[in-house]
Amino acid sequence: MGRYILLRHREIPDLHRLEVYVRHGGYEAWRKALTAMTPEQVIEEVKASGLRGRGGAGFPTGMKWSFVPKDVFPKYVVVNADESEPGTFKDREIMEGNPHQLIEGALLAAYAIQAERVYVYVRGEYRSVARRLEAAIAEAYAAGFIGRNVLGTGYSVEMFVHLGAGAYICGEETALLESLEGKIGHPRVRPPFPATHGLYGKPTVVNNVETLANVPPIILHGAAWYRAMGTEKSPGPKIFCLSGRVRRPGNYEAELGKITFRDLIFGEEYGQGLLEEGRAVKAILPAGASAPMLPPSALDTPLDYESVQAAGSILGSASIIVLDDTVDIVWAAYKMIRFFQHESCGKCTPCREGTYWLRRVYERIVAGRGRPGDADLLESIARQMAGKTLCPLGDFATSPVLSSLKHFRKEYEAYLRRTIEAPVGAPA
Repeated sequence: MGRYILLRHREIPDLHRLEVYVRHGGYEAWRKALTAMTPEQVIEEVKASGLRGRGGAGFPTGMKWSFVPKDVFPKYVVVNADESEPGTFKDREIMEGNPHQLIEGALLAAYAIQAERVYVYVRGEYRSVARRLEAAIAEAYAAGFIGRNVLGTGYSVEMFVHLGAGAYICGEETALLESLEGKIGHPRVRPPFPATHGLYGKPTVVNNVETLANVPPIILHGAAWYRAMGTEKSPGPKIFCLSGRVRRPGNYEAELGKITFRDLIFGEEYGQGLLEEGRAVKAILPAGASAPMLPPSALDTPLDYESVQAAGSILGSASIIVLDDTVDIVWAAYKMIRFFQHESCGKCTPCREGTYWLRRVYERIVAGRGRPGDADLLESIARQMAGKTLCPLGDFATSPVLSSLKHFRKEYEAYLRRTIEAPVGAPA
């Protein structure tokens, strides 16, 4: 085993080709599961590994699979490849560089729950990625890893790629299922959950690309091997997407909990520091626009689910965006709210009206027309939205508002003070 588990293509040239993947142990886990393990044993192995979903929620993967009823058919596995969170680009690299590991992981998930159909829902902008994936799936069909009577075991499974239209909300699993069914990508009311009422109302497992790429090495090497990496509650490797005002943005694979924000941003083998000499970190967004921003005092927080939560945010998909001291925080929060307002599907009132109202208040603040109580008004709107929307998008929209007010309220006050001192239309 080399340095990489998920980004193995960085060490093995042409790993996207089947013959190269197979030459380096590819589809051995698939063969092992089909010939030597029952579906229940596959689920138990994944549960024992402690693998948590890498899409954002961090829910235990094996537990999710175990919720699928055994006696209801047909069943489906849906791969969430709608990588839409700002600052997230890890799934794209896996699908382009190491697609067979994702395909093998999806097949293992299908076998575990006894599904006979796998759909890979790819973000609309990722057309070239979808073509790479379709080529890899065609290779796997030709080699007998997908199709009827796989490897002579009697188990049959089909796999399809579906391109979405590029809507942020379709990263939410129920909106994704609606879109896959040919409907508008609106989230569903839960419960019931997809495990029992998913695609076409049938039992469905929805997993993120990176999550499934973890499964083949778990089945091949065992849960104990996997648990030796990371921390007790956050085991295994993780891809961290680093972007923003850093010298060397990109994807970095490391064990969960073994590096800190400071290591990732300033480490020689990672970000190598800020873009401009003499600047300082002003804020960190641990999971794109959807996570509460953190102040520089969080730099020594270990990068695992529990530690980042204890620091006041979430690790989510680990799309870490760094803001330096040249960034206007009020303007940055406004840009994020404008994004969420644009991407809100409008199905529920708190999100539809709340994001619109937030945008209007921010617009007048950054335009120099803010009112004395606008900071309190923003906080009030966000708190009335939090926990009251149909899906997480509405909650995500409150994160940049509440966290920027918590850590950088003086910047809002400075904006509003300038407005009072020099009202619009007054001579300079």
